[in-house]
Amino acid sequence: MQTGLRGRDLISDLDFTKEEVETVLDVAWDLKKKRAMSQEHAILRDKVLAMLFFFSSTRTRGSFEAGMAQLGGHAAFIESRTTQISHGDTEKELGDIFGRYFDGIAIRHVDWGIGNKYLNLVAEASRVPVLNMQCEIYHPHQCLADIMTIIEKKGRDLRKKKMVVSWAYAASYLKPMSVPQSLILQMPRFGMDVTLAHPPEFKLMPDIMEQAQEQAKKFNTNFEVVDDMDEACKDADVIYAKSWGPLMTTHDPDEGKVIQDKYEDWIADDAKMALGKEDVIYMHPLPADRKIEVTDSVIDGPHSVVFDQAENRLHAQKGVMALTMS
Repeated sequence: MQTGLRGRDLISDLDFTKEEVETVLDVAWDLKKKRAMSQEHAILRDKVLAMLFFFSSTRTRGSFEAGMAQLGGHAAFIESRTTQISHGDTEKELGDIFGRYFDGIAIRHVDWGIGNKYLNLVAEASRVPVLNMQCEIYHPHQCLADIMTIIEKKGRDLRKKKMVVSWAYAASYLKPMSVPQSLILQMPRFGMDVTLAHPPEFKLMPDIMEQAQEQAKKFNTNFEVVDDMDEACKDADVIYAKSWGPLMTTHDPDEGKVIQDKYEDWIADDAKMALGKEDVIYMHPLPADRKIEVTDSVIDGPHSVVFDQAENRLHAQKGVMALTMS
């Protein structure tokens, strides 16, 4: 167990070492057990977390607010458009001032080329930890909940378990690519063989791909990229299929929609799940475009763990907050 996380930022998935991630998970499971047994765990009594949102949220806001309350503290919801941020407050000012008001600052900002830089500039000016609730590059807290869920379903020894991280069609807006990028960075560290599947126009960021390959080499796992969803799903232990925009191809939403609509057959359905192992699990961070991105029979079926996954957002984030803000 690593004990040096107090005051630390979590912006990139690789900000914490594998051993530090394991510490977060151990604390998360302990807090999950205490929650299940109605045992008080007010570790952050009188602590306050600022939650600054530039992008809408359901699970992220709900889980951080509930988590802080269960830890004995308070979370202050701040919507960027209702503040002076839109009229001139800079990242330095926000980090310095909020660092004096609050005991932690959590930010969700997914604007392309802006969000991650914004978080890091706030962190440079802040005296308290800055937590990434999702930027355009990373979604580390979602990924922590994902690895927590996989371990609960597949055991702690994940070596040679095959995880498919696949693009899936969605008719709605061009979604950020932060979830698949976090997954391909984190999962090789836990011994998983990762297969990334997407149509040619939906590549991930080159530097993230390079880092993922480095992690796979370091932890002696396989990392491959294919452009066929059926091929990817063969013998899978985990199928994590979600949409993201063709942001390395175009930033124009209309052009992106035309590209996206070419691949309506990239859907998580019973045929895809049947290609996996008998005990394959289906994962998605939600919300999913039902009947488009995934069929009801899959997301509501026996292989789906999406609601356990959503619950674990609460516990994983409590683990991070307890370790960084105490």
